[in-house]
Amino acid sequence: MTRFVVVPQWQGSSSARAMQLIDGATAIAGDLPRSACMTVTVPAQAGESLDSGVHRLSSLQRTAREHLEALDGITELVLTVGGDAGVATTAALAAVGAARGEPDPGIVVVWFSAHAALHDPAGSPSGAYDTMAARALVDSVVPRPAEHGMSADRLILAGVRAVHPAEQEVIDRLQIAVITADELTPASLVAAVAARAATGVFVHVDLDVLDPSALAGLSDPEPFGPDPAALMACIAAVREMVPLRGGAITEFSPSSPADAIDDLGVILRLVGALT
Repeated sequence: MTRFVVVPQWQGSSSARAMQLIDGATAIAGDLPRSACMTVTVPAQAGESLDSGVHRLSSLQRTAREHLEALDGITELVLTVGGDAGVATTAALAAVGAARGEPDPGIVVVWFSAHAALHDPAGSPSGAYDTMAARALVDSVVPRPAEHGMSADRLILAGVRAVHPAEQEVIDRLQIAVITADELTPASLVAAVAARAATGVFVHVDLDVLDPSALAGLSDPEPFGPDPAALMACIAAVREMVPLRGGAITEFSPSSPADAIDDLGVILRLVGALT
């Protein structure tokens, strides 16, 4: 059985629609089995940066602690439902064992997103954590909810099509695998996972990886992404290759209840692909 941990965090978002992420997470949770769901309480207040360069960090840290406590002791497969992409950072670090101080070198994180999310606090154009969420997995320059991170060669960015020059420098320096939206196929993703001799995979789907024609409720859409069928085919191909160790789905930001209903068909199919 899959367990769902719902984390309606908005404080890590760079979008003007950030608080609508609460509605998005709530809408997804409303169509999940209630007995399998656990909701993490997110602070109402925005929070302080704590001189870190990360906006609202105090609230992000509090939510991350609550999130890790919720994940601790769950033995079933867990899908974290966000909220902003920062909740995927926490979920991934827990899944690979970094939160326990024992990162498993066999687990690969596949991070589906239109954006590289590799900024740091000094260079992020917004100071929002979602612009740094993938970087936090592999580089302690970004505050993260675990003392340990994971090796950069365990991270695969997939579906990316918006990369800042500073992020490209990080990709080159850390040798992070990137499969662009144009390159993304089940075969290319399986090859990248196989090249890392993976024994398991954590999959994060930031919904902005999809082409904007697929969903209305995207806070930061980028054109020319995969359609839902192509994305689900990629997830299925990886799952056939190695066991799924956990997942996350984030960044659903519907502008109205009607938009949420219209988008939920696609999102629930993705949830199914990850469970």
